[in-house]
Amino acid sequence: MSDNLPPPPPEQPQPSPWAPPATPPGKPQRTGLIVSLAVGGGLVVAGALVALVYSLLDSVSDSIALPPARSDAPYSDPYDEEPYDEQPYGEDPVEEEPETVTSGPAAEKDVTITKCVRDSLIGWQHADLTIVNGSRSPAGYVVFVEFLDAKGTVLTDGIATTDDLAPGASVKVKAQGVGEVPTGTTCRVKQVTRDPM
Repeated sequence: MSDNLPPPPPEQPQPSPWAPPATPPGKPQRTGLIVSLAVGGGLVVAGALVALVYSLLDSVSDSIALPPARSDAPYSDPYDEEPYDEQPYGEDPVEEEPETVTSGPAAEKDVTITKCVRDSLIGWQHADLTIVNGSRSPAGYVVFVEFLDAKGTVLTDGIATTDDLAPGASVKVKAQGVGEVPTGTTCRVKQVTRDPM
């Protein structure tokens, strides 16, 4: 016997169970080419549609006359002349001077502190006020009140307001302080603003 045996054949790689099936010989794969052409064609069509819509909107906006922007101003008559004020013949019209915002001593005389109380549960101070409109027209008031310790140091402050108070009429309001203050805290009107309505 001879020891000259032919060598064993080389090992063939085993196909993976997850690998795509082998293509039969002689049939080239065109999947990549088909996908590329489909994506490219879709992009071209989408671009053409965008350009078409843009040109249509542009031509439509040129042909449509939009109404003027709405104004928040109140309606006014279309006449430029002054309204006719009925005055007896031969008399000059009486013009009243418009009342302006008043702040200071004149308006402060309209406010009286009727009570200055510290809440026993939470320790916050408040002032009960009476406002009497001393002007000739309806007015709104803003009253600033300070709360002071025994040495006169301002500890906190409060505000009271009222709207559309008729001339000579009175109203009771409260200016509430914020924060706890010691017993013996006093109240003082700091500023009053009277605004005619």
